[in-house]
Amino acid sequence: MRIVFMGTPDFAVPTLDALVAAGHEVLCVVAQPDRPKGRGKQLQSPDTIVRARELGLPTRQPKAIHQGPFRDWFTTLDFDVAVVVAYGRILKPWHLQAPRLGCVNVHASLLPLYRGAAPVHRAVIDGQATTGVCTMQMGEGLDEGDVLLCEATDIGPDETTGELWARLAHMGAGLLVRTLEGLSTITPVPQDHAAATFAPPLSREDGRVDWAAPARRVHDRVRGCNPAPGAWTPFRGDALKLWRTRPCEGTGASGQVLEAGPRLVVACGQGAVEVLEAQLPGGKRVGGGDLARGARVAVGDRLGPAESADAAHGA
Repeated sequence: MRIVFMGTPDFAVPTLDALVAAGHEVLCVVAQPDRPKGRGKQLQSPDTIVRARELGLPTRQPKAIHQGPFRDWFTTLDFDVAVVVAYGRILKPWHLQAPRLGCVNVHASLLPLYRGAAPVHRAVIDGQATTGVCTMQMGEGLDEGDVLLCEATDIGPDETTGELWARLAHMGAGLLVRTLEGLSTITPVPQDHAAATFAPPLSREDGRVDWAAPARRVHDRVRGCNPAPGAWTPFRGDALKLWRTRPCEGTGASGQVLEAGPRLVVACGQGAVEVLEAQLPGGKRVGGGDLARGARVAVGDRLGPAESADAAHGA
């Protein structure tokens, strides 16, 4: 098939590779413009653009996709399908109608669950035991199109968003290739819109740990915000990042340090969590015991008191 590939982050790269390996003719890779990243704020190209250059594929990074040169190019191009994977922009009806066979999307949830920008994060934060990927014939609504194929997978009880993200990216790549192979015979299945749930983008505030929650919920938030936006808690007037935790037994006031020796254990609303990996501002990620020793954390200290580090971090 003659394909225009529209995708921006690393999640989309396995699908691009799979299309090329399957022998499809990728006419162009379309992604969002370069963005400043890192402490130096140097412009960096999206992962899909970097990979497209390695593969020798043409690329486009339009600032405007609804009018101007991109619209002229897209609507006059002779191609079969637009494959859309985490492109990050809303497509208009004329986008959807331009390819001969329409636009096919890879979405990282079992639709109609978790429509929107952050389905992987939200599923982990919510403590879901199962998720998956779907291919969808795109329509005008947000992730409301008819589903073509689905594949489910279990979410490990300690699996982070980053780990699940990588697994789903490769699952989605295989599912998309199978979808294109059977596109003429697959019967699209309308979604049950009444059962839809939504996964809006996460902000820094979504990473704030609520120590009054049960230990399992605290643990799910920590792993769901790893690697971004990062779980955190106010601590001594600043923000302590929490990268890995483990639910354990313990009783105390919410946020109270119960152990500060070889282990760092903090009480939750129900039960407690052991902090396995954390990071002080300007420091490196260290084990919970190392943090307790280095920062002189003592039993009875509190994490997440009324005061917060928002002002210091511009939140």
